[in-house]
Amino acid sequence: MTVASTHVFHRQLQRKPPVAVSGQGVYLTDAQGKSYIDASGGAAVSCLGHGHPDVLAAMHAQIDKLAYAHTSFFTTEVAEVLADKLIANAPEGMSHVYFVSGGSEAVEAALKMARQYFVEIGQPQRSHFIARRQSYHGNTLGALAIGGNQWRREPFAPILIPVTHVSPCYPYREQQAGETPVQYGLRLAKELEDAILAKGADSVIAFVAETLGGATAGVLVPVPGYFKAVREVCDRYGVLLILDEVMCGMGRTGTLHACEQEGVSPDLLTVAKGLGGGYQPIGAVLAQKKIVDVMRAGSGFFHHGHTYLGHAIACAAALAVQQVFERDQLLGQVRERGDFLQRLMHESWDKHPHVGDIRGRGLFWGIELVQERASKKPFDPARNVHVRIKREAMARGLMVYPMGGTVDGRYGDHVLLAPPFISSEAELTMVVERLGSAMDAAIAAV
Repeated sequence: MTVASTHVFHRQLQRKPPVAVSGQGVYLTDAQGKSYIDASGGAAVSCLGHGHPDVLAAMHAQIDKLAYAHTSFFTTEVAEVLADKLIANAPEGMSHVYFVSGGSEAVEAALKMARQYFVEIGQPQRSHFIARRQSYHGNTLGALAIGGNQWRREPFAPILIPVTHVSPCYPYREQQAGETPVQYGLRLAKELEDAILAKGADSVIAFVAETLGGATAGVLVPVPGYFKAVREVCDRYGVLLILDEVMCGMGRTGTLHACEQEGVSPDLLTVAKGLGGGYQPIGAVLAQKKIVDVMRAGSGFFHHGHTYLGHAIACAAALAVQQVFERDQLLGQVRERGDFLQRLMHESWDKHPHVGDIRGRGLFWGIELVQERASKKPFDPARNVHVRIKREAMARGLMVYPMGGTVDGRYGDHVLLAPPFISSEAELTMVVERLGSAMDAAIAAV
């Protein structure tokens, strides 16, 4: 389709994307009648696939009652029920949920909550955040500043707040020879401690990290003990721990919250994509009781807000998604299907000359591509391997989430897979077959 035929400000301004007209289960269909397996859930969003009847029914029912009420005047029953459900299944110590419209908004809100907490307790000198290289936390200015995605940051660097970035947990490339996974995790925690002390322990607000790295580096899985060591460092210096589970949370890794598998509870936890499954824009911050209690006893309110906070239809969609999770025991299915997908990928690509690493949990996987397997040498960025893979996959009726700059913001290519929780083994088999064909075609053309 030509760019002249649209007035929509699309992400890519040199071409108009295909028009999606319908979706059912794991498939989306375009205006030409072509179907695509949504093997990335869009951007790890569509956890229940498309057109789920229970979610649609809940949204219709809410529309018939109430579509919108501004939160400066009212709360709604559906927002209260959803918050109760989320807190009932939240990490230890969480007491309240702040609803927003997406992941970037959730991260922005969490940053402000953390800052206001220290202002309220008489530590206004705390003004600095520490995060990780090769991280992604959103595209609003605060979230972009925290993130370590270099190509997204670069055009806007002059207007971003200063943030210290430490090493990601990236064992494939950064764990040293002879270093055990536990030793590697402790080394990273020591690097965080050194960064806190270098900045001044009483000046740091929080350490912000994705529990499993997402889009920027292609599903970075923490080594055992890493987050426990990080939690100890943060506690030692009174620094808050903010975990970003916008992409990896809400069941994606096989537990409702990815941090459950790490044995830690953060001070603030951001969620979004899998919360509402794409049926409505919604995200949230889960907050520890100590933070809420300080604000309640101090100023009495949070200095922040958006027009569509706690939107009733969005909350109804999210509540229905979470109810389906429980009723259909989908977290167990994520683990089972994840094991199946993992085996299939290893069987298919363990000897592939250009597949360097396969990593992930549940139904959240990254495949890092290399020019040379033995040396881990990445492809020349000018070859745009990730762009070619996306094009070849779409031609084969497959949606995946490839990205470049995996290694350092410039070099490296990966493909992210985040299929719906309802995916069958037959559908996952088709995903691997089509992706394998797309990768081979793309690399052959380089």
